[in-house]
Amino acid sequence: MIEVGRAWEELGNWQRPLREQFPIITGHPDLAYLDSAATSQKPRAVLEAVQEYLVTGNANAGRGTYPWANATTTMVEDTRERVKAFLDDPEPARSAVHFVGGTTEGLRRIALDWLTGFLADGDEIVVPFADHQANLSPWLEARDVLARRGIGVRVVEMPRQAGSGDYDTDALAALAGPRTRFVAVTHVHHVYGGDMNVHRVRAAVGPDAVICLDAAQSVGHLPVSVAASDVDFVVFSGHKALALPGTGAVWARQARGPRFSPGGWDGTPNTVGIASLAAALDWLDEAGLERIDRWCAGLAARLTEGLSELPAFEVLGCQLSLAEDSPVQRRTSIVAFRHERIDSGDLGFILFSHGFMVRSDSHCQAGAQPGEGSVRVSLHVYNTVAEIDGLLAVLREL
Repeated sequence: MIEVGRAWEELGNWQRPLREQFPIITGHPDLAYLDSAATSQKPRAVLEAVQEYLVTGNANAGRGTYPWANATTTMVEDTRERVKAFLDDPEPARSAVHFVGGTTEGLRRIALDWLTGFLADGDEIVVPFADHQANLSPWLEARDVLARRGIGVRVVEMPRQAGSGDYDTDALAALAGPRTRFVAVTHVHHVYGGDMNVHRVRAAVGPDAVICLDAAQSVGHLPVSVAASDVDFVVFSGHKALALPGTGAVWARQARGPRFSPGGWDGTPNTVGIASLAAALDWLDEAGLERIDRWCAGLAARLTEGLSELPAFEVLGCQLSLAEDSPVQRRTSIVAFRHERIDSGDLGFILFSHGFMVRSDSHCQAGAQPGEGSVRVSLHVYNTVAEIDGLLAVLREL
């Protein structure tokens, strides 16, 4: 197995032609885009698929019988099946895919349209209090909706290991009981970049609890297999997986509890966004998600190694994950850090003055307090070793 931190040495010839397929990247050679956890850039194949759809067959789906409408309806239904295959769905005939505006909307639809009908008085749910706000607020909202109906639901904070920040599945197993009906987890932490080892959660909570996976930072960045994880819901955003903004998907296994179906009348779907998603998934499969993961994790390891040599900087998250052979967490394509004296917002402006586009705030982290901002570098296949080395050179000057 190739060492993660040396991935660029063997994958460079593979990566260079892929980078050339991103017009916004090649069109701005003086800039380094390091904010892919917020939104990814789009390869030419996605842009061309969008243009082809809009100029050759744009129509509403499920609303007409003429050829353009029929073709659009078929495209939407085919993309549902495409999502299932992309997620390694072992029973695609049983599961369902519903298109939503993004991860936040998808999680909220599960909370309000499904979870409120699934829970009974005295049930409990386990949710993360230190992940993205979108994977906390909907579950608290569902609790409040049920409370107004006279149904009391107990919300339990997902336990974490003190040193690593990883989910503490031993503690989870100890607190889970017959009234633990629902568990919300995150695949890759959006600030710390750690793989949260969600494959361990099913054994901790037993065979009956429903598990919902926020995969916003994993789908499109690394392989995601619902066959291997035994989760019940996977939610992700298209715009973080090389597709257009305004589209995402909820995959539902439909094996535990009632079938998931978003409430209300189905309006016009984001057909052009769905067309872009189909093209993006095709591009990612052809490029190879395992290689994309190794490339980005290698760049992240190079960055954390360089930051460890700069005493004024603190890398956030599990310190053991800074090592390539971490016994706790595997760090993926996200690195967040702080300077001991320079405010993170100011540091973001400084870095942009040198051509580096990073995010510098609290990153929508649930429970974050004022003054807890950080600089976040998030990578994708279009990023290079030279960009990481250039960033480290600027940070050394500070």
